Amino acid sequence: MFRNATLLSKASSRRTFTSQDSPPTRWRKYLRRAGFVALGVGSFYAVDRAFNASAITRNIRTLYTCAIITIDYKLNFTQEKSESIPELHTRVADRMYNLFTSNGGLYIKIGQAIGANAALLPKPMQEKFAKLFDDAPQIPYSEVLRVFKAEFGRPPCGDDGVFEVFEEKAIASASIAQVHRAKLRRLPGDTEDKWVAVKIQKPDVAKQMFWDLGAYRLVMYMFEKWAFDLPVYFVVDFVSDHLRRELDFILESENAKQTARFVASEPRLAKKVHIPKVYDEYTTKRVMTAEWISGVRLSDRNGMKRLMGENDTTLTAQATVSPSVGLTEIVGPTFSFPAKPLKGGFSSVMQIMVELFSAQMFSWGWVHCDGHLGNFICRPNPNDPTLPQLVMLDHGLYVRVDEDFRRDWSLLWKGLLIGDFTSVEQITRKWGMGLPDMFASVALARPVRLTRKDRRAEVEKVTRELEEYMNMSQYEQSVRMKAKLKQFLIDTDRMPKALIFLFRNMRIVQGNNQYFGAPVNRVKIIGLWASRSLTRLTRLTIGQRLREYANDMIFRGVLVSLDVAFWWTRFKQRVFAFFGTRSLSFEEELEKAMRGLMRNNVGINVESSMFNG
Repeated sequence: MFRNATLLSKASSRRTFTSQDSPPTRWRKYLRRAGFVALGVGSFYAVDRAFNASAITRNIRTLYTCAIITIDYKLNFTQEKSESIPELHTRVADRMYNLFTSNGGLYIKIGQAIGANAALLPKPMQEKFAKLFDDAPQIPYSEVLRVFKAEFGRPPCGDDGVFEVFEEKAIASASIAQVHRAKLRRLPGDTEDKWVAVKIQKPDVAKQMFWDLGAYRLVMYMFEKWAFDLPVYFVVDFVSDHLRRELDFILESENAKQTARFVASEPRLAKKVHIPKVYDEYTTKRVMTAEWISGVRLSDRNGMKRLMGENDTTLTAQATVSPSVGLTEIVGPTFSFPAKPLKGGFSSVMQIMVELFSAQMFSWGWVHCDGHLGNFICRPNPNDPTLPQLVMLDHGLYVRVDEDFRRDWSLLWKGLLIGDFTSVEQITRKWGMGLPDMFASVALARPVRLTRKDRRAEVEKVTRELEEYMNMSQYEQSVRMKAKLKQFLIDTDRMPKALIFLFRNMRIVQGNNQYFGAPVNRVKIIGLWASRSLTRLTRLTIGQRLREYANDMIFRGVLVSLDVAFWWTRFKQRVFAFFGTRSLSFEEELEKAMRGLMRNNVGINVESSMFNG
């Protein structure tokens, strides 16, 4: 009996201990599980970072951000929450910008591709995309050394090095590559040192490309089907293909050589434009070596004023914001300014640039798609040191267009400038696009009202739509904007995808001209090249060619009114500057009118930053 009582006492004691001890036991179990999860997540993160350049982690961040954006739009883009739609756009813009800048690398290029025509996006996105510059921290020299050994089997310099001298500190660093200065080893017969610019691809970029482009494809699909209900996915294959090409420096070297051949074949540009020589023996898929060029970046405001002998009186207010410079801060360290400023001022520099891009679009069908000011150097012309010469850099992104497209593009430009609704409508319909007036305005970066037989009815219609638009809620304005954009992009399968980059070029060239106070009549120069190119088409009969020459002469006469408007604006700038104030430049006046047209006709508020290139 005593023994049974003892057993019951022990059992009771055991039950009491277990009951009291269970909570700590559960917590230990939960903590142990949490530790295993943390260890697993940490190990996954470390492995992904070490062996996969954080590609999976970056794309988890992408999918999470895009899911939040989609849910936010589904819940808050409603008639009931109309007044809070601007805040919704701001949240989305901040999330997208933070995503692109956090992930870096190819995401910067993707963001620039999406923002190529950001004027069609809500106002907060326009502001954010305008800040996506192609800049990034340098990778350490140890990684540069690793790339060189992988590509050449030896280090950049030293007894067994590729170069005699290789500066370990990069001159510039962008999202996918960075540039170092180096000196070639002397060969028999060399009388002077040869300095070169060595562009080195960052090792992580190639690892991340597959995942990044996959995420880009998914994001564009989500935005089209779930979030914005706008046709955006159709550009994915075209943009992805060109982004892949940017990572192949052998292709970039071939692009540079092809451009040099085109420049040499054009008498108007042959001595005014220079493409740096590429050294094939020191160029691989991930390393490109080209001649070092000393000069002044066009984005260097003070340097260009000193080189060209200009002052601030005609420069635009926006010029205080330097355009994206990317990889091209490779100039300047060894440049000596000439004793006297170069002749021609800013107008001579911009004349060369606008003619260069016009030749690419209308004559060569070979278009450099990243022509911001940071990708140009200005230096004294070796053929005549009193005149400027432009050096064009960074040949990673080009688009090729065939002669049929160039013919349509040239006819379109002539139609745009003379306000011929019929010819513009025929070509835009052929390309699967509607709203010829809107297309004309986007292409020219200036407001265009094309001539119609029912002109009065059209004016009354626009006035009526404007009055209706001003009385709409934020939600109704956004819905109307989407409807207009769908009318603009009727059949994306027929749309020439090269237009994406050509429109971007229009924005960049306009911004470059505006940066220098609009010293040249950009629209007239482009129009003249378009008209002239029609006389040079290869498949014309003698009669057709003579007819095109006659049309070209007539067209030149039509453009006189445009020239009068340009020079009147320049005259006002000079007069206002004399009295210590400033007047709008020709480009600024076009921009102001263009912003009004886009707001009134389409419901898009275009920020002035979208015209800065």
